[in-house]
Amino acid sequence: MVFFLVILTIILLVVFWKVLKLKNMEMWFFPYIKQLFNKPKVDGPVHVMFCFVDHFEPQWKNPNDIELERARVDRWCKDYPAMAKQHKDADGNMPKHCFFYPEEEYRYEHLAKLSDMCYHGFGEIEIHLHHDNDTPENFTTVMTDFSKTLNEEHGALPVHPETGQIMYAFIHGDWALDNSHPSGHNCGINNEIAILKETGCYVDMTLPSAPNPAQTSKVNSIYYATGKPGHSKGHDNGDDVEVGKSPVGDLMLIQGPLGINLKWRTSKGIPHIENSDIRKSCPPLKIRVDQWVSSHIHVKGRPEWIFIKVHTHGTQEVDMETLLGQPRHDMHSYLESKYNDGINYVLHYVSAREMYNITKAAEQRKSGNPNLYRDFILPKPKFSKLDK
Repeated sequence: MVFFLVILTIILLVVFWKVLKLKNMEMWFFPYIKQLFNKPKVDGPVHVMFCFVDHFEPQWKNPNDIELERARVDRWCKDYPAMAKQHKDADGNMPKHCFFYPEEEYRYEHLAKLSDMCYHGFGEIEIHLHHDNDTPENFTTVMTDFSKTLNEEHGALPVHPETGQIMYAFIHGDWALDNSHPSGHNCGINNEIAILKETGCYVDMTLPSAPNPAQTSKVNSIYYATGKPGHSKGHDNGDDVEVGKSPVGDLMLIQGPLGINLKWRTSKGIPHIENSDIRKSCPPLKIRVDQWVSSHIHVKGRPEWIFIKVHTHGTQEVDMETLLGQPRHDMHSYLESKYNDGINYVLHYVSAREMYNITKAAEQRKSGNPNLYRDFILPKPKFSKLDK
């Protein structure tokens, strides 16, 4: 009998491991389970920083159709403000959508429209990039030139008040930050993290990338990663950002929630992987919002400030109603009703830059109302108003 149970246990473990590998979960599943048993207790209200980042790609699958690109951008410029105006956080701010715009798709007219929307308080612009078989020299030139273009032509991106360097937040196309895809495709640069820092990147917001195999073993974290010369995926692990502790590493990474949502199930009754992605096939349901909050991503030592970063690909037609219509409206209404009562929770809509500033404030022992630290280090960009 004992022998039979041992054999059955081995078989079940083998099957379980194969299932994990099928979904590329083997690298993050056990760290996630460990985290579930180590969530901190918080006295007093929890401040919720909510940031929505967008891999905003007007040329998606249609690189030679300028009219389609215009239609996609124009819909955002028309429908997003109409939706966002209906919502406010505890500080009176509307939701702030973060347009991570791909360098390889740059068109002046699209950025001019987005900058105008940001000028009126609806979000901020940051940098996205798809590349393959790249070189450090070319990557340095591309990032430096594009950040300069966004700043000088569109008023986007903050300028560091002490160094004068143009700064940017970054999302890596195809998830392959620091050459992290096992195939070696969609990047090509080992030690990309160090180059990002040199060219003015203040935070990376690529993760989570599950079920993509570029996903890291570190999950639900805010941490510093260190590039490794000659090696890839230096961000697979790193040192947590911590209250009172000096930065250790090259670049801060702020991850979005990742885990298993037992309440959100497929048509076959299988729990969904929660990977912070918002689109028609994975709408922003209340049970997802609850898990984002319960993931409790925070600066170590400041558990009363939690950070939620979700992402999307906003220019894909099939998803636009989810992102600009009733599902998005319902998500914000739920956040404002349940997570902004002023007693248990206080809600703050933040941009990527503001989220970074607030994490740095926590690191430097600031406490109380995080609304005070939205511009703690990096100032708000000026943006350019569109002449109509």
